[in-house]
Amino acid sequence: MNLENTRELIINMGPQHPATHGVLRLVLEVEGEVIKKCTPYIGYLHRGVEKLSEDLTYVQSLPLTDRLDYLSSMVNNVGFCIAVEKLMGIEVPLRAKFIRTILSEMARICSHLVWIATHALDIGAMTVFLYAMRDREKLLELFEMVTGARLTVSYPRVGGVRCDINEEFINELSAFINEFPKRVEEYETLIDKNRVWLKRTKGVGVITAEEAINWGLTGPTLRGSGVYYDVRKFFPYDAYDMVDFEVPIGKNGDIYDRYKCRMLEFRQSARIIKQCIEKLPEGAILAEESPKIRMPSSPLKIDKNDIQFEIYVEDKSIEDFIKKFTDIYASVEAPRGELGFYIVCDDSAKPYRMRVRAPSFVHAGVLPKLCEGALIADVIANIGSIDIVLGECDR
Repeated sequence: MNLENTRELIINMGPQHPATHGVLRLVLEVEGEVIKKCTPYIGYLHRGVEKLSEDLTYVQSLPLTDRLDYLSSMVNNVGFCIAVEKLMGIEVPLRAKFIRTILSEMARICSHLVWIATHALDIGAMTVFLYAMRDREKLLELFEMVTGARLTVSYPRVGGVRCDINEEFINELSAFINEFPKRVEEYETLIDKNRVWLKRTKGVGVITAEEAINWGLTGPTLRGSGVYYDVRKFFPYDAYDMVDFEVPIGKNGDIYDRYKCRMLEFRQSARIIKQCIEKLPEGAILAEESPKIRMPSSPLKIDKNDIQFEIYVEDKSIEDFIKKFTDIYASVEAPRGELGFYIVCDDSAKPYRMRVRAPSFVHAGVLPKLCEGALIADVIANIGSIDIVLGECDR
């Protein structure tokens, strides 16, 4: 081989590429198969969620959060509601907290099922995709039973949840949760010790604990490097301080450890849901002190103009709750990491400013660290291992 004839090439990966998990563009400078430089470009999916919220009331902004990480809309809704509840000083009823926790962990399982399905498919394992989609379909049916929607649920409310869960839902969810750990074993049987899988994940995309902290990583991407941090443990919300669960962590910080963390989280989510069902108390599902921010109970009994006037009165009454605060930050443990909402208040019924701390946005920035010096094929594995969704990255 004549080294004098070799030269660096610039390759575009994306933004329309199935393995970039969204409209992400990576500009790769390569020498042969080795990546010398990786530059991520985002913004192709921008929809202005944060700016749109400034022209909407707190209640009206809720459906916007569904469209951030659309694979875990329930967790997004909860994060936003917790921020507004903190702003207004509203205490959520205990039953609503448990219901939120149940559905949030269902969303975590759903999200991780899409992750393992697509991540395995990227690396070459087809059967895992079929198994994971089979199980996710059952959970989506359960979401539809409670919320009327499968993907963007808009189910939580400021002060609680929209409607109660029934016995049929609890029985079907219990049956699924009891069976689900065996399904996880099926996924692992297919790939856990597969030599191709190990070759593509072991020792690839290594990031140390110190580097992970410095980059601001959270969620399984951080815990895969051996850092014990989970919002559900450090800053408990809803019913997480009333159930027992473990936070899986890795040792080597490679793709395989990030994979193992999420596989163990499947089992912990099932464990949390089972405890919540056993401990589910009776009682209200919406806070008594938040009647003014609810829609009219019987909108069909009054004409359109009256509805608009009543909604206006409800929105104006929110001002009574928030005069003692200027800004607030609240976060939840989303499937991809810490999802935070920072709201600046100007004593009106609308947020003066809203800023979303999206884990996918932070994690997209670490791709150069993971990819530079690796092979082109490793880019695909690295993207899958950090599990980004460009909906919240380009919010």
